[in-house]
Amino acid sequence: MTRHPDLAAQLARLQASRSRAVILIDGPAGSGKSTLAGRLADTWPEPIQVAGLDDFYPGWTGLAAGSAMVSQTVLRPLDPGFQRWDWTRDCAGDWVSLDPTRPLIVEGCGALTPDSRRLASLGIWCELDPAERKARALARDGMVFAQHWDEWAAQEAEHWRRHRPWELADVTLSGPGAPDHDPSRTGIRAALRQQPDPCPTM
Repeated sequence: MTRHPDLAAQLARLQASRSRAVILIDGPAGSGKSTLAGRLADTWPEPIQVAGLDDFYPGWTGLAAGSAMVSQTVLRPLDPGFQRWDWTRDCAGDWVSLDPTRPLIVEGCGALTPDSRRLASLGIWCELDPAERKARALARDGMVFAQHWDEWAAQEAEHWRRHRPWELADVTLSGPGAPDHDPSRTGIRAALRQQPDPCPTM
């Protein structure tokens, strides 16, 4: 795969194709994944679905499980979708169905793995200076994220060590001061939550 092709040309190729577009956007927290996904959705010439991993990571230790769900349930050909995570109650929520015929954007840390990339049309890696992206993430999500930053760091580093997602990407979008790939970089877009109520008995 080429590392820095023009994103506009890649998107034009997808839009001209008769095949269903599936776009994966990976990268550390605060690097612009959600913003990019929103802009792509706003400018796509037809309705496009957006699935954020923050909606289905199963809690603060769930990066690997959420990442696996991308290929196992989100991108499967029959009955695709994901089990939403209820961050307020800290337990599984409703099933969210996806239309296998409509284009799809999947964004979040863990979106790009060898298994998921084989099922997608385009992979994008976003990166940014670690200090800047951490400041952006904490300004957006506050102390809840700050309390879990180090806990998530080890999981992100493991995702990078195992899958090297930047090497699976067709396009790399680097902000000012973006470092070389370093597994010590961390991040997740945290979901703000109140004191959780007990989960319902299953």
